[in-house]
Amino acid sequence: MSKKTAEKQAVARKDMTMGQWVWKEMKRNKVAYLMVAPYMILFLIFTVFPVILSIIISFTNFNMLEMPDFVFLNNYITLFFDDDIFLIACKNTFIFAAIVGPASYLLSFLVAWFINELPPKIRAVVTLIFYAPSISGQAYLIWQTLFSADSYGWVNATLLELGLIDEEINWFQREEYAMPLCIVVSLWTSLGTAFLSFIAGLQGVDASLYEAGAVDGIKNRWQELYYITLPSMKPQLMFGAVMSITGAFGYGAIVTALCGFPSVNYSAHTIMHHLEDYGGQRYEIGYSSAIAVVLFVIMVGANAIVKKILSKVGT
Repeated sequence: MSKKTAEKQAVARKDMTMGQWVWKEMKRNKVAYLMVAPYMILFLIFTVFPVILSIIISFTNFNMLEMPDFVFLNNYITLFFDDDIFLIACKNTFIFAAIVGPASYLLSFLVAWFINELPPKIRAVVTLIFYAPSISGQAYLIWQTLFSADSYGWVNATLLELGLIDEEINWFQREEYAMPLCIVVSLWTSLGTAFLSFIAGLQGVDASLYEAGAVDGIKNRWQELYYITLPSMKPQLMFGAVMSITGAFGYGAIVTALCGFPSVNYSAHTIMHHLEDYGGQRYEIGYSSAIAVVLFVIMVGANAIVKKILSKVGT
C-alpha cells in the first residue's frame, strides 16, 4: 500500500463511525473473511462457546438431570476452602507442570537441534523414532512391563538378581514411587508437536545469517544458537512453549493407566483427575465446571508468563 493511499484511507476513516469503518473493511476484504469463516465457525462452536458455557455452569448446582440451580460462588468457596483433595491435586499438578513443562520444552529443543545436524535421510528416521512415543496411545505399556509388580517385571527381576531387594516392589502402588515414575513416563512421551515445530524452525533458519554472524565475530555454536538460531525461530519457540505448558497441566491419562484411579493416597492425583472424578463419575457438572475454570485460568496465566519470558529472547 502506497503512502498516498494510506493517507486517503485515514482521511476517509475520520468521516465514519467505528461500525461503518469496520463494515466497509469487511466488505472490501470479503473474500478473505469467507476463506477463514469455516475455521472461525468451528472455533467458536467447539472452543469459545464451551468455555463460556463452562464459566456460566460453574456458578450453578447442575447434575444433567434437573435444571441448573444458581449457587453463585459456592462451588469456588467449597473448592478452595473445603476440598482437601483438590488442594492435593493442585500441588501435584504444579509439581508436574514445574518439572515436565520446562524439561520437555528443553528436551524437545535439544533433540530437535541434534536431529537437525544429521543427514536428511537419517534425520527422517531418527525423527520418527523420537516422535513415536507421543503418538502411540499404548506407549505406557512398555513402562508397565518394565515396572511390573511381580518378578517378571524387568526392574524387579534385575534388582532381585543383584540382591538389592528381597521381594518384588509394586512400583505404581507405592506412594513414594508413583509420582516420580509418572513424571519420567510423561517426559518420555512429551516429544510431540513442540518437537516437530522446533525441527521445522531449525530447518527454516537462513544459512546466510550464520555466515554473516561469523563475519561479525560469532566464534562458536553456542553463540550461534543464542544470537542467530533462537531469535530466528521465535514463532516456533512460542508455539512450543504454549504446547508444552498446556500439556504439562493436562496430564492425566498416563497416570490413570499406570497408577489406576485414584492413585494410592492420591499421590499422583492431578486437577485433571479431580475434574474427571466430579464430571465423569459423580455427574456434579457445576462443581466440575468450577474445577475446569480454575484449570483454564492457571493455563492462561502460565502461558502469559512464558510468552513474557520468551519475548525477551535475543533482545
